[in-house]
Formats: sequence, C-alpha cells, structure tokens
Amino acid sequence: MSDLLTLPLPELLCPAGSPEALDAAIEGGADAVYLGGACFNARMNAHNFGGDALRSAVLRAHAYGVKVYMTLNTLVTDRELPALVEAAREAAEGDVDALITADLGAAAAIHRALPTMELHASTQMSGHGASAARLLRSLGFTRMVIARETSEKDLAYTVEHSPLEIEAFIHGALCVSHSGQCLFSSLVGGRSGNRGECAQPCRLPYTVGGKTAYPLSLKDLSLAAHVPALIASGVRSLKIEGRMKSPEYVRDTTSIWRRLLDERRAATPAEMRALAEIFSRGGFTDGYFCGQIDRRMLGVRSQDDKEISRTLEPFRGLTRKIPLDFFATLRRDEPITLTLSDGANAVTVTGGCPAVAINAPLTRETVARNLSKLGGTVYTQRTLELELDEGLMLPISQLNDLRRRAIAEWEAHAHATQTHEYHTFSPRTSPKERTALRSACFYNAAQITSRARAYFDRIYLPLDQARADCDGVLLPPVIFDSDRAEVEQMLADAHRIGIRYALVGNLGHVEYATRAGLIPVGDFRLNVTNSETVCQLEALGLSSVILSPELTLPQARDVHGDTALIVYGRIPLMTLEKCIGREISDCRTCGKNAVTLKDRRGFVFPVLREWKHRSLICNSLPTCMSDRTDALSRARITAQHFLFTTETPREVDGVIEAFEHGKALNGSVRRISKNAHRSVSVFYGFTAARLPDPVASHSTEGRFRHPAR
Repeated sequence: MSDLLTLPLPELLCPAGSPEALDAAIEGGADAVYLGGACFNARMNAHNFGGDALRSAVLRAHAYGVKVYMTLNTLVTDRELPALVEAAREAAEGDVDALITADLGAAAAIHRALPTMELHASTQMSGHGASAARLLRSLGFTRMVIARETSEKDLAYTVEHSPLEIEAFIHGALCVSHSGQCLFSSLVGGRSGNRGECAQPCRLPYTVGGKTAYPLSLKDLSLAAHVPALIASGVRSLKIEGRMKSPEYVRDTTSIWRRLLDERRAATPAEMRALAEIFSRGGFTDGYFCGQIDRRMLGVRSQDDKEISRTLEPFRGLTRKIPLDFFATLRRDEPITLTLSDGANAVTVTGGCPAVAINAPLTRETVARNLSKLGGTVYTQRTLELELDEGLMLPISQLNDLRRRAIAEWEAHAHATQTHEYHTFSPRTSPKERTALRSACFYNAAQITSRARAYFDRIYLPLDQARADCDGVLLPPVIFDSDRAEVEQMLADAHRIGIRYALVGNLGHVEYATRAGLIPVGDFRLNVTNSETVCQLEALGLSSVILSPELTLPQARDVHGDTALIVYGRIPLMTLEKCIGREISDCRTCGKNAVTLKDRRGFVFPVLREWKHRSLICNSLPTCMSDRTDALSRARITAQHFLFTTETPREVDGVIEAFEHGKALNGSVRRISKNAHRSVSVFYGFTAARLPDPVASHSTEGRFRHPAR
C-alpha cells in the first residue's frame, strides 16, 4: 500500500456530450473531458460543440483546470480531408488540448498542418499492444487509447513498453466487436459505425443453436473494483464512456470514480450497486480485464434498469467552486499585494501604499471580509494568510479593486491560449499506380482448387495454416503482447518455407511482418478510405493496400496508390474476443465452424472460429461484382481481392467461372454502390439512402432493419 500511495494518479477523463454534461463532469471532479465537434466525430447524434459553443466550453473547462480533448474520430474520404483539417484548425484556435483521431490519413494531414497539436489515437485505431504504440509515436501521436479487450497483464506490459501515454476505458458501454473492426451496422444497415452513425445491431436478438437470445449484447464495463491495479499499472488516463448519456449519469459516475481514485481504493459492494443504479445492463462485467471471457459478460437493459436510472436526482447546474489560497500584505510604506494560488500556479497584483490611520485603523476582520467577497464568481477562498501592520488605513474601494484585479489576472492566466503553428493543407497522393493483380484470401487450405491456383496471382492463408505452396499469410486481426512470441515464431517459420507476403490488418502488426522479412500488404481491416492513409502506409513499408469495403466505387476511384478492392466475399462484420459457440453449450460446434446467427428477418450470418478462439461474424450475403466488370473498369479497379470463408471448393470454382465470364452468381448478393452520394451499401439493387433511426437498446429493436431485399 505504501508504494501505491506514492504513485501518480491517472487522469480521470469523462464524457461531455452536451453543455450540461460538460458541467456535470466538472461538478463530479473530472480532470479532463472529451467532446465532439460539429462534424467528423463518432457520436454524431450527441449534442456536439462547434464554433462559439466549443470556445465557450473550453473556457469553462479550463477555468476549473479541466482539459478538453475533441474527437475527430471518423473515417474520411479524399474530398472530406480539407474540411477535416479546417475543423482541426478551428479546434486549435478554440484552445482544445488534444484531438482524438481514428483515421491514419486524417491524423497525418492534421499533423502536417498543426505540428504542435497533441494527437490521441482513438480506440477505433485498434491499438492493442506496445508495437502499435511505438508506430503511432513515430507518426506524431502522444497517446493511444488501448483496446477495451486488453487484460490486466497486457495493459501493464503495454504501459511499461510504450513510448507514449496509454489511455484505457474503465466504465461504460462495451462494443462486442473490437473497436474499428465492426462493419455490421454499415454493410447490413447502411449506417457506418466508423462514420459516427452506428445503429447498434449488437443490442438485437439473434437465434443461435435454436435459441433466441442476445448473444452480442454485453453488460457495461466497470473496473471500479480494480482501482489499485489500474493505478499500479501506470496507465495515464482512465476513460468513462458515455457521450450519449445524461448529465446525471456523467455527474454521478464521475463523482464515484473521483472518490475511488483520490482514496486509492477499490469500490465497495455498496458503491458498485450505486454505479449500477446510475446505469447498467443487468450489472457490470470486468471479464476482459480479468481474463474471464464467458456468457456472464452478456446483458441487456431491462425495464427495471431503466426505472432505477429514472430516480436519479436531476442535475440542476454547476455548483462546484474553484478553491484558491489568498496571501495579502499591507505594510507601512509599501504597496499592498495580493497573491492567488491553487498550489501549482500563482498570480500577484499590487496596489497603492496604505496611509497612517488617524482614528480608525484597518482590522484583520475588515481586510479578510472584503478580500473574500467572491460573489457570483466560480471561485472560493480556501485559505487567507494576511500580513497587516498596525495603525494603517486604506479605502475599502482599494481592497475591492485589488481583489477584482487579482481574479481577472488569475482568469487571464487560466485562459491563456496555446499558439499553434499552422501550415496550409496540401493533399498528398501516392505516385504508385494500381497493378492488375488478382489476390485471394482463403479461410483454409482445403478450399484452394487447381482452378484457383491458376486464376489468382497471389493466394493468402491464415498465419497458423501457412504452407509452402501459398504466396502470403494473413496475420490474426488481434495480437496482444502476451501473444507476441508465438506470432513471431509462426512468422519466422512462414519465412523459412518461402512465404513472401504478409496481409496486415493492424498498424501494430507491421513491425511483426517486417521483422520476419515478409513484405507487408495492407488488409481491409486498416480502414483505408483516402489517399493520405495510403501515403502514410507506403512510408511505413507497405507495398499495396486493400481499401475499406465501406467505400463506394467513385470514392475508391479517388484513392491514389497501389490499391485493391474486395470484389467478392462474405466480408467479416465483427471480430469478437469471445466465443459465440459457448453461448450454445461448448466449443465443439464453433470448432466445426457450424455456428450461425439468424436475425429476426431470417437472414443467417456465419460465425467462424478465429485464431485464439475468437469469433468472426461474416455477412449473410457475399459481396459480388462478377457481372459488374464495366463499373469496376470505370472506377479503375484493376487490383481485385477475393475472400473465401464458408465456400466449398466447388463454390470457389463457381465464383471464378462467374468472374471469368462476367456472369451473375445464382442467389442474392451485395453490390458495391456506384452512387457517390448515397450509402456505401447496396442490397439487391437497393441503395440504403434513407437511414433508420439509431437503435438505443434492445427495446427499440424494430428500428434496425435490413433494407428491402
């Protein structure tokens, strides 16, 4: 315990989805808040801040010593990059302390335009290890928000070996998919979670193994029982989720966490109940942190949960005062002085010289009373130290003026803005051209037919299935630091048998591939949607990149560089740290890849077993452009990538035949949109231009629909 008492406390970072929530976070004792601007943030349905509202919010927070981080954490297209950089410039002028970004190209553009602005890598960047932190540091980031799925052991390791600050989520809603790796809402519902419009399909019921339940709906996270371990880990910032939550939620959750951190202790059972009464989905989970990933993590928000939350005391505004220490001197033949301090900073003002009193000298009570008149300000006098010579007189108006000038000086000091160097944004484009390459990634080697070997220029297999007769390996989507040695050994073995390429879907995995002597190729999981990102990845050594499946054909056409597009395959919609097969009975079913999720409309989503027993949910429909070669040509898509997941060898050959002859596949497929002004998802010729309302909880499940089929 003595060691724990000497360790620095991590920052308590709280959500501010509205001006009222901002005040609530300050009231509760936040060290910092995160909020969204008017655009390019992952909570577009929150009451976000723009223009004067942003500047006012920053001034208010800074007055209380609270930092402000603004989110610019959505994917952006080439045509949107100038507007995003302009939004970053306005944020800098508004004196925000850091920008939270999720798009690698956007971050690169911001860093060139505003080299002194702090950049935090959003959890949407899928950083889950020290290798990601090292790479992000080299790109100008100062902080990485680590994946929510990180265990206590891996968190401590990453913090110890990271060259930048690590921020961790410690309370609030949990996405069942690894952040930045969810395409469910986008490709099925026409609302992109990577663009701030997630419709929360994970909160809906699905049929698994003949039973209808909520296999994707997790309880909210709370690590309040692990505060000592969090402090001991050295993590820099602890983040509460909730920009869509009420001010009452923000105030009360922040208050409890503030008390736990200040007292450096774990929450009591009573405090855990209090947190659950603020908001929960049948309680909380700490399964990822503790390595207990099972069905006990599942939960839905019941009517009882909602009724309990409605009993919270309404938030009626900010009442918290800023405590200041006052030190005043009134000495004979010297100017009067008043110093204000908060323990870390201080300002001093001076006034005129007091005169010798004739009949009514100043008393300590008179001076103290007038210096403590802080009225409607946000300040309160914590202490007053007064040095007063006897027999002096001074007009009360001068004491009041001294106090007012001291407060004004303090506010000017507190509101001092940082001046950022700004360079006009000039977009970068790669000089490389698209190659005429056909590549394919197979889920297992048994799917690879002789026709496939003849048709494809490059074939990938998962790393744990590497064979000498394939060209490349697909790295696992998630590699925690505790998996590092095992992955490095598999990569060394792959290189030894002649494998040349590594399909990399995470920034932190580039290091693994290059160290093993393999040529890294960017997988679609890198969420590449603009030319800036391609340039940045090329600078990191990637030879080519597969673009995001969220792009329309015109958007993909705009991206320069050696890029490919997925033209066939059941695109993975979610990467889960948990095993869905365990929701049925045991893991034998998932080991046979026989698990499926069926939604309320009857559409079936295959679930595949990923390395380390993770679950991969694939789309109910394959994307297929076999009869749209003219559209691909107009978009200059010459490098085509295929995904084979559930197909039999016969079905693989059928796909190849359809592409060879420009024919449509039998059955229903998903198209890539040709319309630049609509949603990226097209189903059966229907474009999801009109978006449904967001799904707030399982009780509003009817709002999330498949477009008409």
